Amino acid sequence: MRTATGNRLGEFLRARRERVQPGDHGMPAPFDRRTPGLRREDVAALAGVSTGYYIRLEQGRERNPSPQTVDALAEALCLDADARAYLHGLVRPAPARRRRRAEDRVGAGLVALIDSWHDTPALIMNRWTDVLATNTLARGLYSWMHDAGEHNLVRAVFLHPAAREFYPDWERAAASVVADVRLRADGDLDDLRLTTLVGELSVKSPEFARLWSRHDVRRKHGQAKTVRHPVVGELELDVQPLTVDGSPGHRLMVYRAEPGSRSAQALALLGSLLAEPPAPGVRGSGVRE
Repeated sequence: MRTATGNRLGEFLRARRERVQPGDHGMPAPFDRRTPGLRREDVAALAGVSTGYYIRLEQGRERNPSPQTVDALAEALCLDADARAYLHGLVRPAPARRRRRAEDRVGAGLVALIDSWHDTPALIMNRWTDVLATNTLARGLYSWMHDAGEHNLVRAVFLHPAAREFYPDWERAAASVVADVRLRADGDLDDLRLTTLVGELSVKSPEFARLWSRHDVRRKHGQAKTVRHPVVGELELDVQPLTVDGSPGHRLMVYRAEPGSRSAQALALLGSLLAEPPAPGVRGSGVRE
C-alpha cells in the first residue's frame, strides 16, 4: 500500500532493523537504549557502509544501493531467503504488470481435475487470497467462510470470529497469511485491489494493522496444519501449495490427511455430510459466478 512518501525501501529497512537485537550479532546492548532493535549506525557498520548513507536509505533520499550492498544489508538485518529476495525487489522492482481480469478465471480443465478429487480438499486462490474455485470437500472444510459468503481468505481470517475457532493457533495463521500476501504482491503493492483490501483491514482489524506494519515476508511451503471443524472436530492435514502454469498468481492448495488416521476418517465423514445440492449461485465445482 502506497504511503504518503512512497518510501517502501526505507519503511522495510526500519521495520526490520527494529526487530534485530544487538545480541543477534554478538554485540553488547547499550545501557541507555531507548529504541528497539539496532541503531542506524549499527546496521551501517555491519553492512560496511557509512552511517550517513544508511540514513539516506531509510529516509528515501537514496534508493539505488548496489546488489552487493543489498546483500550486506540483508546480512545485517538477519533476513531469510524470502526477505532477502523481497529486499532486492524493493530496490529493483519488476515492471508493473497490467492487471488482467483473466487472473480471476480458472481453466475448465483444472476445475474438472479438483472436482474429481472426492477424498481430497482442494481450492484455487489468486495472489490476493480470493478463493476462485473449490471442490466439494474444500467447501465443506471452509464452511465457515462459505456460509458467510466470504471469498477472501485474509479478510476472513481477521474479520470473521469463526476463524479463531477454525485455527487453534490463530496468531500463527494470521501472521502467515499476511506475510504471504506481502510477498506475493510481487511489485504490485499499488494494485487497487490490494490497497483496498489492506485499507479495509487496517481500519477494521488492529491485529492486521500490527502484522502488516512488521513487513514480514514469507512464502507458503508445504506444512502440517491443524484446524478445528465445527462438525467433525479437529483435523491434522498436510497442506501443499502448488503454482499453476499459465495462470500467473494462481495457487492450488491441496489438503491431505494421513491414510487411516482419525483426520482421514473425519474427512470421509465430512464428505458424506456434503452429499446435497450446492447453494444457489455456485456451480458444483465451487467456481464463483
